[in-house]
Amino acid sequence: MASKLPILSLSCVFPNPDDPGLGLFVKSRLGYLSKIASIKVIAPLALVDFSSAGKARFGRRGVPFQRREDELEILHPAWIYPPGGFAVNPVLLFARLLPFVKRVRKNFDFQVIDAHFAFPDGIAAALLSHATGVPFTVTLRGSEVLHAEYARRRKFMGWALKRAARVIAVSERLRNFAVSLGVDKARTAVISNGVDSSRFSPQDRDACRLKHGIPPGAKVILSAGTLIELKGHHRVAKALAGLRRRGFNAELLIAGRSGAFETEIKKQIAGLGFTDSVRILGEVPPAELAELMSASDVLCLASSREGWPNVVHEAMACGTPVVATDVGAVRDMIPSLQHGVVVPAGDESALEDALLQALQRQWDRQKISAWAQSRTWERVAEEVLAEFHAVLNTAAKRNAAA
Repeated sequence: MASKLPILSLSCVFPNPDDPGLGLFVKSRLGYLSKIASIKVIAPLALVDFSSAGKARFGRRGVPFQRREDELEILHPAWIYPPGGFAVNPVLLFARLLPFVKRVRKNFDFQVIDAHFAFPDGIAAALLSHATGVPFTVTLRGSEVLHAEYARRRKFMGWALKRAARVIAVSERLRNFAVSLGVDKARTAVISNGVDSSRFSPQDRDACRLKHGIPPGAKVILSAGTLIELKGHHRVAKALAGLRRRGFNAELLIAGRSGAFETEIKKQIAGLGFTDSVRILGEVPPAELAELMSASDVLCLASSREGWPNVVHEAMACGTPVVATDVGAVRDMIPSLQHGVVVPAGDESALEDALLQALQRQWDRQKISAWAQSRTWERVAEEVLAEFHAVLNTAAKRNAAA
């Protein structure tokens, strides 16, 4: 039996004991990939975390340097970056990781460096690749478009991505974004995320409603995601206000980890005057999120920017129809009006009309679930591993011809 391909994966958003809800899609891909490849994860931990809502947090916060999750070995080297120093952060990350990665390689002869997100991970991976001679890949997941609005970050991302052996995008739009930065399309691939059907599948709707205090006959909209502006929870609340003015009563559940826009969301909801119809649930574990999806009439994603929005995929796997803005891979995820409704991003009237339509019609929830569950994490892992092998085969041929 052939040995498993050794891969060093780099992700600044891999979940940890202090923040278990961070980057679950990265954890899922690597977890399934570890069944068919040998994976060591480097998940840098910011010793001074400026990303938390409200104030900076200091220290390791109980996160061990080394730990295991099933087949994955996860290493959490600490690094420090200055607030507002975005353009230099990838260089600071590289400087911290280089001696650490060289030590790791003495006992783990990784053949590919696998970076998640282009900034800062992908840029640091490009520098590590140059220093070690190991090819690297970068997966684009959506935040890169935001970073590209800043000239220096865009320049650095373009520099790194053009040197990547493979750029994997979770949507065709993100592949086109990579090409716009100068990446050869022949070195790109589109591999969307998968779904864990053992967790996200249709459940007894009445039982889920009873558990979560939802009246049997209530019309319920679920909005899920970190409480930041681009996720658009406030837009869903505004659409709900419009429905109420039109005489249609519904409730809104907002589930997501705390973020910088949480206070503003609460202010807007209070200003709309129907706090009794909105519940902000905070971060909920995946099993509970699946129950809320099964209990809801519709999931609404009103984001202004996305890659492959996992909540859309997960809600549909639970059989729940989706109303979503036309961002990222949403049109690929919602292939017809039998699965949900796609509206232009920023069109408040269209969002309100689509929610009214979705709440009033009968949906074939089994059909919706079957479509979403056809895209598994096992399949994603196989496609990613095939790209890694293609990278190494190309490198071998190039070396043989030299």
